[in-house]
Amino acid sequence: MATVSRVVNNNPNVKPQTRKKVFEAIERLGYRPNAVARGLASKKTTTVGVVIPDISNAIFAEVARGIEDIANMYHYNIILCNADKKKDKEIRVINTLLEKQVDGLLFMGGTVTEEHSQAFKTANVPIVLCATTDENGEIPSVDIDHEAAAFDAVQVLIKQGHTSIGMISGTLQDPANGYARFQGYKRALQTAGISYDEELVRIGNYRYESGVDAMKYFLELPKRPTAVFSATDEMAIGAIHCIQDFGLKVPEDISVISVDNSRMASMVRPQLTAVAQPMYDIGAVSMRLLTKLMKKETVEHAKVVLPHEIVTRQSVGDK
Repeated sequence: MATVSRVVNNNPNVKPQTRKKVFEAIERLGYRPNAVARGLASKKTTTVGVVIPDISNAIFAEVARGIEDIANMYHYNIILCNADKKKDKEIRVINTLLEKQVDGLLFMGGTVTEEHSQAFKTANVPIVLCATTDENGEIPSVDIDHEAAAFDAVQVLIKQGHTSIGMISGTLQDPANGYARFQGYKRALQTAGISYDEELVRIGNYRYESGVDAMKYFLELPKRPTAVFSATDEMAIGAIHCIQDFGLKVPEDISVISVDNSRMASMVRPQLTAVAQPMYDIGAVSMRLLTKLMKKETVEHAKVVLPHEIVTRQSVGDK
């Protein structure tokens, strides 16, 4: 048993002839090392749990790709769990992953509530928030500055001469995609001396259909906005299609800009101007930070804010 263990774990203290015999036996018997038994002996499973809000959303798929690439580099396996941005399901999934003895946890979700914090505190493994942050900044995290991203997006519209600017927001209970981007929108208006009008804000649910519904509302106003800022690409594309269904043109009649810069932004016509989040990098940096914490390495910055940028396409024009 000791000899087989040394061969399987690439210990150099095995004669070449013996190593060859062991590998032949492994192949003949179809032997696979027992990861559970190995984990019990080493107290490590080399497994990381990842809680993802919506596995069908291309944005989160890109984050997951960044996580997996770095995990493979450091020889960790991933257990990916979809939680639908529902608090009860998120808590249940977190506890399930911890029961499976993962070595660390990456959480991509919405609001980090007191219940989330309690679940994290009772974990005896490192936790990193990915593409989100907690209100108190106590948990290590990797994200962009969502408020600044929204501010920059609305500034693009203002510089094009727009003063009547609608917003399709995410839920304001969501601290990043919702509330922070809404605050960025308001700050951009205030900086430019434009009065905030609550009639020009609609709350969506990040989905295409809510973008269509919000835009339909704007188009039926007595004085419709000349530009719209959407908190996500998917809602922005819904808005563009609604504008076109009303017989209007983007950007000639109404300009549209969003935050995300998913692959869909370049597929829609006209192509969507958007603030790009480095989603792959967010995933990769989150996983690298988690590996450092799991190995108890020194971490200089436990709260990482990555840069964003404006990707100019054809959906924004002059007023």
